[in-house]
Amino acid sequence: MVKVFSTDGKSEEEIKLPEVFNTKVNYATLKKAFLAEQSEKFQLKYTDPMAGKRKVARLTKRRRSYKTSYGRGLDRTPRKTLSKIGTNFSYAGAVAPNTVGGRQAHPPKAEKNLIKEINKKERRLAVKMGIAASADLSSVSQFHKIEGIKELPIIISGNLESIKKTKDAVKMFSSIGLGTELERVMERKIRSGKGKLRGRKYRKKLSIIIVTGKGEKASKAFSNTNTLIKSFNELTVSDVSQAGRPGRLVIWTKDAVEKMR
Repeated sequence: MVKVFSTDGKSEEEIKLPEVFNTKVNYATLKKAFLAEQSEKFQLKYTDPMAGKRKVARLTKRRRSYKTSYGRGLDRTPRKTLSKIGTNFSYAGAVAPNTVGGRQAHPPKAEKNLIKEINKKERRLAVKMGIAASADLSSVSQFHKIEGIKELPIIISGNLESIKKTKDAVKMFSSIGLGTELERVMERKIRSGKGKLRGRKYRKKLSIIIVTGKGEKASKAFSNTNTLIKSFNELTVSDVSQAGRPGRLVIWTKDAVEKMR
């Protein structure tokens, strides 16, 4: 039995947890599912298949042939003609990888497949493992400051739409016992290097996630607290894990817990 808290931090009732919270956690499966999920976001990088090849660089080695390189002491590098006087030509290397402006020897290919495949059942099992790990104090305490929390998971009765202001959202977290964790989450540092010039000046820490039921909605008051709000039907491995490691701090609404039965 686990307590259900109101948005004021008061204990209202106790409910029995669904069986999914008893799922045995396997680190390898969780990490595999996370990497497969992230691979779908990779941006394919490749060169134009005709890059470095848009030149006429025919050079024959036959004797007494027109435009021949025979007897001129030239190697077999393909060359383009720069100028000519009669049948005497001046050449410059082209097309070959060892020439200026030539093609790449082994460029990245457009047909390369970057997506890692994973079975549907295995992916669903990984989400269940993440849910189960979110109820383990030892796993969650590795990444979050939850000294004031004595039991997990944290379940609230819902009604998040009633919280209209950020200060009320902060008050809710503090009443549950997550005031220290919220301070850690809201702290941000300036990124080192060129990244701060490219739209990602600040480094943010992985935040608390609130999982709601299908019909529930939360106000924008939580946006300033760096808190992620997700519906239960949209949960992914990234939402319930720390980059593939078990121990994400999840706050559940009562309706979301009932959906898992």
